[in-house]
Amino acid sequence: MSYRAPVEDIVATMRHVAGLDRLVADGLAPELDGGMTEAILGEAAKFAGDVIAPLNMVGDKVGSTLRDGAVTTPPGWKEAYKAWAEAGWNALPAPEAYGGQGLPALVQSACTEMWNSAAFAFALGPLLTVGAIEALHAHGSAELKETYLAKLVSGEWMGTMNLTEPQAGSDLNALRSKAERAGDGTYRITGQKIFITYGEHDMTENIVHLVLARLPDAPPGTRGISLFLVPKYLVNADGTLGAHNDLRCSGIEHKLGIHASPTCSMAYGDNGGAIGWLIGEENRGLACMFTMMNNARLNVALQGVAIAERAYQQALAFAHERKQGAALDAPKGAPMSPIIVHPDIRRMLMEMRAKTQAARAISYMVAEALDRSHRETDIGKRKQAAERTAILTPVAKAYATDIGVEVASTGIQIHGGMGYVEETGAAQHLRDARIATIYEGTNGIQAIDLVQRKLPLSGGDAVRALIAEMRGVVGEVATANTPGFGRTADRLKSAVDALERATEWMLATMGAKPAEVLAGATPYLKLFALAQGGTGLAKKALAMRTEESGAAAVATARFFAEHGAVEAPGLELAVTEGAGAVTEADMVFAA
Repeated sequence: MSYRAPVEDIVATMRHVAGLDRLVADGLAPELDGGMTEAILGEAAKFAGDVIAPLNMVGDKVGSTLRDGAVTTPPGWKEAYKAWAEAGWNALPAPEAYGGQGLPALVQSACTEMWNSAAFAFALGPLLTVGAIEALHAHGSAELKETYLAKLVSGEWMGTMNLTEPQAGSDLNALRSKAERAGDGTYRITGQKIFITYGEHDMTENIVHLVLARLPDAPPGTRGISLFLVPKYLVNADGTLGAHNDLRCSGIEHKLGIHASPTCSMAYGDNGGAIGWLIGEENRGLACMFTMMNNARLNVALQGVAIAERAYQQALAFAHERKQGAALDAPKGAPMSPIIVHPDIRRMLMEMRAKTQAARAISYMVAEALDRSHRETDIGKRKQAAERTAILTPVAKAYATDIGVEVASTGIQIHGGMGYVEETGAAQHLRDARIATIYEGTNGIQAIDLVQRKLPLSGGDAVRALIAEMRGVVGEVATANTPGFGRTADRLKSAVDALERATEWMLATMGAKPAEVLAGATPYLKLFALAQGGTGLAKKALAMRTEESGAAAVATARFFAEHGAVEAPGLELAVTEGAGAVTEADMVFAA
């Protein structure tokens, strides 16, 4: 099934929910004035739909293969990537000094969604390269930037992120890879890494690995981790490629989904040590890596939005084509009707649409806040934007990726038995979506991060400011005099009330009863997402209600409020009164 980017809703979300117009009006994104955003996204939509999307199914069926240490990507993969990089898409958010276009994260996020909707496995490689560029630009030496950044920005070379080891997944305290000082300013890296996305492939002539490792005299735990740049091929003084570094791909994983994305096991130092260069300071590597990881979490949230959008489009098309049963008001003996006329099919499609658009709203809010945190000239405003980014990032990552799985599963349900058959492609969306809830910090870790580290920012005032914004939207809906909203205002008010009470309970309880707070972290994050996503959809609908597509925006916001946000009071009870069911269940888990 073909994919066509929902450019109209993407732009509406950027403008009316994330705040693109305000970003331009405040002078923080003058390059996007005069219709430039629509022009960029229109071209991105064409490339995603015409060039990348047709590769999605062949990528899933053929996958990437490993032979004699070299990975071969599926047919068409190399050619599509070359065309994509030559068109300048890799350079979109990168610094202009190294050949990038320096465009805001909000625009990059919209394009990232499109690439991932078109072919999730294809988009993973460039996603890691963006992170490598960010880390190197922020923390690398002038010499490293001069040697590597322009090639990474152009897409001629790709970057990777090497954290995970067999014994060190979410807990990097257990990391064992070693780095030895060579005496000439370089280091010798030895060790094993696993789950390295695009760790080896044939799409670029060089691969730049960013590797976490420990020095011999490093302090224990995460305080003793350093970050190193370790290229597949060493680079000569004149910029040409030299000898193959002492590293290799020792295997690729056979996975549930994203088959075309080579997930590699990497071996460093079989012959004395791979040559690496320090990024940042010794024993400060985790701080450097988090430059990549925080933005990567936004990109993973966008993957959830992307796969949900692709699954929704396919299910909607199938529901128009598939005929089963007659419509309720059809005369006796009437032929079978398209299944889209049946109420439960419509309910499922509305659920897919509303959840996808709510996840998009939250994710784009993160991107806009990220832009302000870098572009505001006032230090106070930068701090507010940074805290807003910090709070919303785990919400976006966890909620949007959960939605990706849920929407893809509902898409299979709409297909019926054909959804369980691989030929339709519906099952691929679910298989591909499942990884996004796990990598870049599991969704449980996102919830812990939200309640332990993000809610206390500015003494809780940062999260209270977000809740106050939500209340403002509810008030506007209540006085809008738009019958199509139905009970939207009432349902969203109930959700925001529940969020406010649960938030104050969290802030008051976390010091004395941390186990109770952690037991409620995941339902709290979902509660937050329902309130934030619901008010985001309502805000967009308010702005669009006089436009041609305004009725659809109002209907979508209403459905989310009346069918999704109604879960909020129950989630509040799980947060504030449900901890005992978790903390007092030792007998259930006895060996």
